[in-house]
Amino acid sequence: MADKLTNSQILLLFSNLLLLTVAANTAYPIIPGTGGSDCSLSDDLTPIRREVYDGGRIFDISHRYTTNMPTWEKAEGLGQFLWLPNSIKNGSLANNSEMKLPTHTGTHVDAPGHVFDHYFDAGFDVDTLDLEVLNGPALLADVPRDKNITADVMESLHIPRGVRRVLFRTLNTDRKLMFKKEFDTSYVGFMKDGARWLVENTDIKLVGIDYLSVAAYDDLLPSHYVFLEGREIILVEGLKLDGVPAGMYSVHCLPLRLLGAEGSPIRCILIK
Repeated sequence: MADKLTNSQILLLFSNLLLLTVAANTAYPIIPGTGGSDCSLSDDLTPIRREVYDGGRIFDISHRYTTNMPTWEKAEGLGQFLWLPNSIKNGSLANNSEMKLPTHTGTHVDAPGHVFDHYFDAGFDVDTLDLEVLNGPALLADVPRDKNITADVMESLHIPRGVRRVLFRTLNTDRKLMFKKEFDTSYVGFMKDGARWLVENTDIKLVGIDYLSVAAYDDLLPSHYVFLEGREIILVEGLKLDGVPAGMYSVHCLPLRLLGAEGSPIRCILIK
């Protein structure tokens, strides 16, 4: 029969088991805001999450998906959207996650079928959107903070002809609405007359804004109808524009190729 373990041997085994447990738990750091711990044993295992890249030349203007991000007309936020049914810890050969969330969550794009059922039936989904419109020179413009985007506001911005992509930074960014889990109906957006002025008096084909809808809550469908009826304007909503200087950039937005979907999560960056 083997000799009994001494107290020092038991202590050593316990210490080794503790180290193995900590290592297993920290090998897969959890994204802040999704629960769990994001600590690690060393700096080498601590992921770096950036908003600005290449020494300030590239800005990520997409919001990070978290359980507490706002979603349309809900007070409790997005909630759980990511599951890990197959994990190495549970004996699987690899980690394989599953995701379920509305296509108009976070930073996303609208296709014409979002508000026009005949466009939806005809197949005008996110896979039909023009990538040339979604990528190219863009103006980041600050909007007057005390009102929705009306025709008067649009006229006051003096956006010259030839500018085809504009990202509108509003009071939504100042209020950090996209960082609050409760949906806020008081967000700033376009009124119908502002949308009509843009369509009739500018060359803008990409309209971006800093909350979940480009249209003000009180003019929700009328503004969308104006923008999307001609199928030439693409709407990008839920942009993260805090900390980015106003001015001209190159914008790059890529939606998922979701056949049949009227909306899609989208990754957008600005490059100086």
